[in-house]
Amino acid sequence: MAALINRSISMVSNGFGSTKTTSHPVIKTQTSIMESSSTTASESPLKVFVLAKKTINEIFGQIGQFVDEAKQFVANSTDEVVTKDQLTRVDSFIDKVVAICDVLRRDHMKVAFFGRTSNGKSSVINAVLHNKILPSGLGHTTNCFLQVEGTDEDEPFIVVDDNPNTRLNIESVQHLANALTNEKMGDSTLVRVYWPKNKCSLLSDDVVLVDSPGIDVSANLDEWIDKHCLDADVFVLVSNSESTLMRAEKNFFHKVNEKLSKPNIFILNNRWDASAAEPENQELVRKQHMTRDIDFLSNELNVVDRHEAEDRVFFVSAKEVLQTRLQQSSVVETAGTPSGFADGYQLRYFEFEDFEQKFEQCLSHTALKTKFAQHTKRGQRLATELASIMDTIERSSQQLITAKCELRKELNDKLEFIQQQIQLLTNEAKHQICHLVEQVEVKVSAALNEEIRRLSLLVNDFDRPFSSDSLVLGVYKKELHSHVERGLGSNLRARLSSALSCNVESAQKEMIERVMNLLPPNDQYRQHYHSYSLTPRQNFEILYRINCESLCSDFQEDLEFRFSFGLIQMIQRFTTNSKDLAKKESLSSSHKSLPSTAPQTPSNSEVVMNASANQFDALAVIERISHLTSQSHTTVGMLAVSGILVRTIGWRLIAITGSVYGLLYVYERLTWTNRAKESTFKKQYVNHSTRKLKLIVDLTSANCSHQVQQELSSTFARLCHLIDEVMADIKTEMKQLDEQIRQLSDCSSIARRLKNKANYLNDDLSKFTNDYLKD
Repeated sequence: MAALINRSISMVSNGFGSTKTTSHPVIKTQTSIMESSSTTASESPLKVFVLAKKTINEIFGQIGQFVDEAKQFVANSTDEVVTKDQLTRVDSFIDKVVAICDVLRRDHMKVAFFGRTSNGKSSVINAVLHNKILPSGLGHTTNCFLQVEGTDEDEPFIVVDDNPNTRLNIESVQHLANALTNEKMGDSTLVRVYWPKNKCSLLSDDVVLVDSPGIDVSANLDEWIDKHCLDADVFVLVSNSESTLMRAEKNFFHKVNEKLSKPNIFILNNRWDASAAEPENQELVRKQHMTRDIDFLSNELNVVDRHEAEDRVFFVSAKEVLQTRLQQSSVVETAGTPSGFADGYQLRYFEFEDFEQKFEQCLSHTALKTKFAQHTKRGQRLATELASIMDTIERSSQQLITAKCELRKELNDKLEFIQQQIQLLTNEAKHQICHLVEQVEVKVSAALNEEIRRLSLLVNDFDRPFSSDSLVLGVYKKELHSHVERGLGSNLRARLSSALSCNVESAQKEMIERVMNLLPPNDQYRQHYHSYSLTPRQNFEILYRINCESLCSDFQEDLEFRFSFGLIQMIQRFTTNSKDLAKKESLSSSHKSLPSTAPQTPSNSEVVMNASANQFDALAVIERISHLTSQSHTTVGMLAVSGILVRTIGWRLIAITGSVYGLLYVYERLTWTNRAKESTFKKQYVNHSTRKLKLIVDLTSANCSHQVQQELSSTFARLCHLIDEVMADIKTEMKQLDEQIRQLSDCSSIARRLKNKANYLNDDLSKFTNDYLKD
């Protein structure tokens, strides 16, 4: 009764008071109803759901873009900063966001109407929709579930779930869903009725209304609940005010209450216009229904308390409301009273509007929580988790940047140190090589001069059959050249090779040790560069290159017999002694004239010898005269000399002297054998070879020193090449580190931006919660 009084006071305050002063109360009531409806529509709480749905869809659209960007970012990032677990988690977020977005696009506010057969469920829905859309009338008219929802198209149509790809015209609903027709459908079958949104404001607000068969004509209640009730936001129990709540109705909602936690239930006592026939019992009957309905909601179902339950029970006449609204929407006369309207019509109409207002408020409030609250929390958890992942990636990137910057600084310091040390090592190696080359040149020169002095011993050691025949003598000379060449080379190696090789190897080891100290301490580096070969060559040996055959190619032996005490030989011996004396004098004078620092090379000695050439020309002339004289005047000369000697000395002394002279000649002639010829040949060869070898002493020593210089230089060049490779590797590693630092900086920047974006989306979801989901 109190609820009725409150509603009546509300109606009066809205301008809908007593009708005593008007002759056409219904006409006045209709006008007031239209004004009230327009006001209610403009302030409909369902708009909040529509706005919230738009907002949450925009937010999750941004979340979807954000997750796609995050996935692409982690997929392109290196394994150093992104783990496989993080990549897997980000991948899973995409499916979650897509699923949520799909649900949000389909989410709508769903109202399910239930009741016994012929209680007026379809009439209530038609009244709410302001149009007769669903079949209604006397008896059992609805034989399946009918879901009315809005469409953006201009023409209505229906779709049966059993054949979702086929559209039927709206007139077919009278045949498909009407229990009075011959075409029967299963009581659990769902027929979707799509009604243009521009013809119904309620449907434009994403509200879906579900009509059901009578709960007293089917035993498939559990199937109904599972298929059509689990996603409902509000349940409307349409009861018949001419009777009380029946067991079938209570059992159904007990089942609903078992599967849904505290469902929102409204009770409409329909056909309340019948109470106008018994005005004396109207209040008693209303009180009885109210009490039983409140007990059912608060005590039996325990879904609301008793005070709130009073606002969930209404007494209406859906038929009257539907007729009134059909008249409002059609072109009819505004005067006159609608036929069949009983007393109290105004109160019943406004109570129906009160029901609509409260059910819209409850529907919007409930739908916001049931449709969006869970998704909002999931979105917040997702954004928070992504922000945490991005923060981890950012911190890992910063740590790696710090580590790589320190490593790059170490490499740069190492590179500068190597450059400084290699410069010092190069200067030291140059001085060391020059010093060692000078030592080699001096040692080789001294050893070669010593071997030249001992050349006669080497030549005398040659033992081959000798013959003065030109062919045999040519072979003999060739073998002698080879013998001398091998002997000189063997003697020089015995004297020098061991010591020089030790000096070269020692210098190489010192270079290698210095270079090894410049290599990075990393074992990987050392193993790699040891494979390059940092050991000196074990087979290095100085080659002396004394080619006696070409050196003595101009040697011409003189194997003709010559008497030692012959006149010509005596003159030659005399001239030879004079030549030697003159040579010594000229050498001493040249030493005085030439600077002491001038090197005594073969070219210089030839210059000195040319200075005394004129002195020897006179002796050559005398020798030629003596030859000519002995040939042209031999006989006369001999007779003249003999006469003089005989007269002076006496013939006996001359005879004795001649005999001794003859004996000496005969002795020398008899001893002129192959052995004597070989000895003479070897002496001539030694003298000739000595002169030739002395000419190449400086050349040979320079050649040997050059070999040592080349060996040491090649070793040092190889080491320098190794250092260049080390430096190139360090520079390459520094470039790689620079590129990695740049990539890590970009990664850190992107991770920071994505983290801020995740926090921004989280703030948007928090704001959405405060704006729409807070009580």
